[in-house]
Amino acid sequence: MVNSFSHKGSQPPVKATRLFKSLLAFSGVLLVAALMSGFAWWQRSPVNLVDAGTQARAELLQQWAAGEVVVLVRHVERCDRSTNPCLGPPDGITRLGSETAKAVGQGLQGMGMTQADVLSSPLTRTMQTAHYMFGKDAQAQDWLATCGKTLRNDVVAHKRAGHNLILVTHSGCIADFEAQTGFKHAATSEYGSSLFVHIAKDGQLQVVGIIKAQDWHSLSDQKS
Repeated sequence: MVNSFSHKGSQPPVKATRLFKSLLAFSGVLLVAALMSGFAWWQRSPVNLVDAGTQARAELLQQWAAGEVVVLVRHVERCDRSTNPCLGPPDGITRLGSETAKAVGQGLQGMGMTQADVLSSPLTRTMQTAHYMFGKDAQAQDWLATCGKTLRNDVVAHKRAGHNLILVTHSGCIADFEAQTGFKHAATSEYGSSLFVHIAKDGQLQVVGIIKAQDWHSLSDQKS
């Protein structure tokens, strides 16, 4: 008995096969693009102001002069996670850390401190960092140790109009703030690193960038 269906007729049409292959290739391109975009988004961190260019730094100085800047500073090297000599209590900072704090403080003082409020987490390592930054104790604030989901709003609430605000806190707290301002997967802040944020008069908030502790000298050289 002859089969009513020929062998040739059982094969998919040539045009349909080509279309399927084209769609498959296009889907692969889209997948690769999505993965690359996702990787870039995942790694996204605030810009390092040393590499941001002179215009970005000039704008920051203008914002600072207007009293529209908040700086979140991570405490310096902690004693209980280092083999370097400690200043005193094991929950405080190292001697090397105190020198780092002085360098960060000198950088901020070079920008001008006449319109600046300084607040600190009450933990020993943050209070010591603030003290060595500015040669005096900062006002302790519990919310700078607990942080969490309300941190962005807490920062805005403690910012006085026409006054810059320096907050000495912890890497976890800075991560909370970054996550709440569009940098959910930013790299962990380093010891003594400063995150600069612009808060305009209308309340609009914009993360400007970071300055690492060791980069203040570079900025001073560029300024001179």
